Amino acid sequence: MLPDKESNSEVIPQAYSNMLEGYDEMYAGAGHLLPHWKPLMAELDRLGIEGLERRRLEANRLLRDNGVTFNIHDGLRGAARPWYLDPIPLFISEDEWGVIQAGLEQRAELLNLLFNDIYGPQLLLKQGLLPPELIFSHAGFQRACVGISPLVKRPLVLCSANLARGPDGRMWVLDDRAMAPSGSGYALENRMVMTKIAPGFFRESQVKRLAGFFQPLRDRLARLAPQNREDPRVVILTPGPYSPTYFEHAYLANYLGYTLVQGDDLSVRDGRVWLKSLSGLHQVDVILRRVDDGYCDPLELREDSRLGVTGLLQSARLGQVAIANPIGSGVLENQGLMAFMPAICRHLLGEELKLPTVATWWCGQETERNYVLTNLDKLVIKPIHRTRGYRAIFGAELTVSQQDELRRRIVAKPHLYIGQEMVSFSTAPSLVDGMVAPRHAILRSYVVAGNDGYVTMPGGLTRIAPEEGELVVSNKAGGLSKDTWVLSKEAVRYVSLWREPQREQVLQFRAEPLPSRAADNLFWVGRYVERAEVTARLLRSIMAMRRELRDANGEGYKPYLHCLLRALTHVTSTYPGFVGEEGEELLLTPKAELRSLYQDANRPGSLASIMQSFGQVAMTVREHWPAEIWRIVDTMQSDWAGQEELRDEGHYRRQDQLDNLIMQLVAFSGLIAESMTRESGWVLLDMGRRLERGLGLISLLRATLVPGMDEALQRRMMETVLIICDSLNTFRRRYRSYMHLPTVLELVLMEQNHPRSLAYQFEGLQKHLSALPRGQRLERIGADERCILSAFTKLRLADAVDLAKIDAGEGVHQNLDEFLAEMADSLWQFSDLITSSYFSHSHPTLPVAQQRQDEDI
Repeated sequence: MLPDKESNSEVIPQAYSNMLEGYDEMYAGAGHLLPHWKPLMAELDRLGIEGLERRRLEANRLLRDNGVTFNIHDGLRGAARPWYLDPIPLFISEDEWGVIQAGLEQRAELLNLLFNDIYGPQLLLKQGLLPPELIFSHAGFQRACVGISPLVKRPLVLCSANLARGPDGRMWVLDDRAMAPSGSGYALENRMVMTKIAPGFFRESQVKRLAGFFQPLRDRLARLAPQNREDPRVVILTPGPYSPTYFEHAYLANYLGYTLVQGDDLSVRDGRVWLKSLSGLHQVDVILRRVDDGYCDPLELREDSRLGVTGLLQSARLGQVAIANPIGSGVLENQGLMAFMPAICRHLLGEELKLPTVATWWCGQETERNYVLTNLDKLVIKPIHRTRGYRAIFGAELTVSQQDELRRRIVAKPHLYIGQEMVSFSTAPSLVDGMVAPRHAILRSYVVAGNDGYVTMPGGLTRIAPEEGELVVSNKAGGLSKDTWVLSKEAVRYVSLWREPQREQVLQFRAEPLPSRAADNLFWVGRYVERAEVTARLLRSIMAMRRELRDANGEGYKPYLHCLLRALTHVTSTYPGFVGEEGEELLLTPKAELRSLYQDANRPGSLASIMQSFGQVAMTVREHWPAEIWRIVDTMQSDWAGQEELRDEGHYRRQDQLDNLIMQLVAFSGLIAESMTRESGWVLLDMGRRLERGLGLISLLRATLVPGMDEALQRRMMETVLIICDSLNTFRRRYRSYMHLPTVLELVLMEQNHPRSLAYQFEGLQKHLSALPRGQRLERIGADERCILSAFTKLRLADAVDLAKIDAGEGVHQNLDEFLAEMADSLWQFSDLITSSYFSHSHPTLPVAQQRQDEDI
């Protein structure tokens, strides 16, 4: 039970200080609260535990609404783990931050010089300041990059360092990140959330703004451009939606105003990098990459990579494209370099390191190796390069046999291991299980190259251990994050990325090109939405009919139910299902088949499978969704994931779930119509909807209205079809009490003003097709235009009365069946033509090794 607010006034500080066993961020010693933490303590006293819990819940709600996740995937499967934020920020005083900032900027300069030397003259190797085995055996060293001349003085645009406060009260560097440092987007999102859950406290605390870091980042990327510096095209290269930090890639693309691309979106021609889009090729000047070094170019690096761009390294070698960070910068993450950094700093900069590093022994040297082997139980053992599942080994936690095995591995390949001093780092106050408790914390700081040096983000991403006493701190291991507040002694000026035009004018609009892959995915978002809706509506009608048959003696309606069940198989293409000889038995006991079509995500065509596919393609283009649309997507995925717990609920519960899903799908379509600009992305999404709605309608009509049945059942069937098509109210309003087939066909096939009719879908497809870029076509009318025009003309010329005639011999509406088959063939042909004209990409999964870089947050 939580204590009341008033009783917390003195309980929180006293209880917290009693928990401390080592150095803490808030207390310099026993009972001695640091001055810059006093405002936070006053805020904690004012809020109490209940107030903190409310802030935590509000933070979690905002993070979920914004779709903030840290994903752990294995190929196409995995979990989108929610991102959690502790409502208690980490405070750093302005004076202390000045020391940390100077040390970080010095370290960035040093890493930049080290990178230039390793891939340039290699003087440090020749002079004996660096052992060749340490560099050349590291997985991050790319031999193909040696000799590539950097375009600028500081090619290392971004880097970060993991910091922790040591027992002496100073910040220590644990390791460096220089290949594609992750986490800055999460730090920015944490800040956005904190300013919403504690706006008054944030203003009163005079916290330095983070936007001051992203301004020089954007400026620096623009200045990297080898050409087109006035208006360079900058893209963010992502491994794709199966990357653990894909949220951050999409978030930064939106925040910075860049196009998010995958490897297949880019092509190298004549030494230049081009973006493949609907409107043609567009030259790319700068690539901000989030793909690991080895996967960037399958031609010169890893030939099995499907994430990179063939020929990218040669384009960089020719100076036609700038890459941030340069390929090969992963060598700077070599853990063994830590042992040599003090000497290298003295040699290159003529000064001592301003931020100390943890004492490190590289086992490639005999003396250091012997020390590590002798003191294994007192050290932390790490490989020099990180791999997936990488975890530091604490010698004290190993058994005697495990220590012996580790010694054998070190002796076999000593140059691949380091030993580090095992140090207990500081703790920070965190809200854990309804109380404020100390947890070990690590700060990841970020540095960006500026005009005259490096610029440090005032703060960063703080992570805390999930358990008391736990020294391994990472979000992958289940840790939480904190916002980091660097306090200012003076009022903080508001900083924004928005720029003021030089004079009062309306700026020229420039739409970013839509990558072909994004176009493909938007098209399929539309298709999956409509496919899910028609499947859900048909399932709902079948469940209602089965309940009606159970509640009353409805033997006479069984042919009607069987017809709907066969329609379900045709609409979902889950053959044989209820069709054919095998289907006759299922028609008598349909429960298992219906359950499978409802919830089996491993069965293609099932509602669960459709929703899973919808979530995957929606995630790949999440940078295109306004916030409200993404919340609907996230809610649908979360609600549908909860179906696993409700498998054995009755018909009424499943119908409620279907009602809710249909409402969400309709809400998604409505938001799409009202919130997205009518550019190529929306056009293709709506084309996908129109195409799929037309195909679903045709399958439904062929399965339900083509077979002959007695008059009463046919009327019931037509009414059900109108319900599934969301057209019953329209039909009643227009035709009153008349219900016969020609009239129904007139509404659902030929009425151009009815959004659910086939004619409306054809008209929409024809209109959207004219809005797409046509390229350099020489023909007067394209094959896709000819296809849809021909089908639409036949539909407009069709006679509903003639289509409704029944073949006396066959007992079916043969004219209607043949007509609908012809319409379906035209739509499938149109789909193929659109795909071949605008989409030409596959969907690679994320290799296991690539997850290594992104999981490390």
